[in-house]
Amino acid sequence: METYALLMASTLNAGTVLALAALGLLINEKAGIVNLGAEGMMLCAAIAGFATVVHTGNDWLGFAAGMGAGAFMAAIFAALVIWLGTNQYATGLALSLFGVGFSAFAGIAYVQEKLPERSHFSIPVLGDLPWIGTAVFKQHPMVYLAMALALGLIWFLYRSRAGLVLRAVGESPESAHALGYPVRRIRLLAVVVGGALCGLSGAYISVIYTPLWVEGMVAGKGWIALALTTFATWRPARVLLGAYLFGGVTMLQFHLQGQGVDIPSQALTAMPYVATIVVLALISRNPTWIRINMPASLGKPFHPGS
Repeated sequence: METYALLMASTLNAGTVLALAALGLLINEKAGIVNLGAEGMMLCAAIAGFATVVHTGNDWLGFAAGMGAGAFMAAIFAALVIWLGTNQYATGLALSLFGVGFSAFAGIAYVQEKLPERSHFSIPVLGDLPWIGTAVFKQHPMVYLAMALALGLIWFLYRSRAGLVLRAVGESPESAHALGYPVRRIRLLAVVVGGALCGLSGAYISVIYTPLWVEGMVAGKGWIALALTTFATWRPARVLLGAYLFGGVTMLQFHLQGQGVDIPSQALTAMPYVATIVVLALISRNPTWIRINMPASLGKPFHPGS
């Protein structure tokens, strides 16, 4: 029973990485912008957060540094795409490649560094409950923050005027512009906020999830987060559930290895990516469903004068 509690706890931990990044990308895509640079932003944020914690010993400053790095890179992407009219997909891929290379260069001096010891988090009383205490109530606060963020985003998108405007910009930027809304500035803000959340996810990886720095340590999670937005059909609650599903698949490979299951390690390592492909293939069988839920202007440029 304790083994399953630990598996559940690690699933929530792994799912938080994907949830934070995917919710940020969801905000981008609700505004009609596709940012394929998530992997690079997360890597740069990971080294920024790790280096900050090494020098300050404060995890929260590390998270702030990661968010700043992600927001800065997203702002560059937004300036190129929204104001200069570059192709969203090509610019995002270039950003991802740049982030991979720059993080590797910047992180050379931190490969052997270790973070200071920190105490384990536990919610009083609830953390002492059998099974569920270990599984749910001994998580890092960022796990609960990701859950709260998903709930807050649901309210923002579907219960607030600002969320309605954001969705209108993603559905029909020309109509929103005709009504007097600053489409470009709204998209810029959405992209920067999304980049900050991707940065928070990257910092969480290097500071909490695997507290060390290794080149390429994000290991494709940025791409899985991108796929997750489509898997969730652009719904925050489904993003959260999907993140825990993929997090569970990721942790299951380590659980099976620990149990001595006779499966090649390469096959176990590929499980999260195979699950991503399978889920996307199943969803793609019903293109009408995706088309109904997808923001109408997703990936399309906006020209105010046209």
